Amino acid sequence: MSILLGVNIDHIATLRQARYSDMLDSPNAEPSPLQGAFDAKAGGADSITIHVRGDRRHMQEQDAFEIREKIDLPLNFEMGNTAEMVAMALKLKPDFVCLVPETREEVTTEGGLDVDGLYDSLELTVSTLQAEGIKVSMFIDPDANQVEASARIGAEMIELHTGCFANAFGDERKSETERLRAAAELGHSLGLQVNAGHGINLQNLPELMTVPHLAELNIGHTLIASSVRIGLTAAVLEMRQAIDSNAS
Repeated sequence: MSILLGVNIDHIATLRQARYSDMLDSPNAEPSPLQGAFDAKAGGADSITIHVRGDRRHMQEQDAFEIREKIDLPLNFEMGNTAEMVAMALKLKPDFVCLVPETREEVTTEGGLDVDGLYDSLELTVSTLQAEGIKVSMFIDPDANQVEASARIGAEMIELHTGCFANAFGDERKSETERLRAAAELGHSLGLQVNAGHGINLQNLPELMTVPHLAELNIGHTLIASSVRIGLTAAVLEMRQAIDSNAS
């Protein structure tokens, strides 16, 4: 079975918020996360990932509900373990929730969730979501204690944090790859679906693909970055032609 591709479109909203954070209802508010989800689907995405943060730095509630309503792909809702986000997830009813660590200071999610250390506070969240038919994934570092805690808490999936792997090179990369392999083997043996995400790009993908039992890769930043490079020429040409055709 081929590995699924989940596309994270948060940073489309990041760009929109840079100019239109206080004008979201304006017809000029662009780029559109919803259109980004349609584009990702057209490109072959198997699911769409979004993360509504407590400080609303990119995705907003209205984005989440619009995407859920209009995109007929599975929705993976990344969220912090807060009462506010649990309530939103219960209304949104995504196919999957991925519980992630979240702090106000970080630019993007850095490091995995401490499932082992936060077990008691996470247990109720997991059971509450699952009672509504929402499958739960834990975004964790490739650490045996965290894998075992994720299985013990009853999560269906783990998403291995690949940030350290992505930022390592040479012998350090080899060491990080081995950590991922060991965590994937353990997770699979415990009946968990093993996903991976963070920092994956075209350069490190071949080495990551040596990790066994991967079911889905969740990829965002590199796709949005590449879209600027691959698509900007066409966008400039379109504007050039529009100016020329409307010139008096």
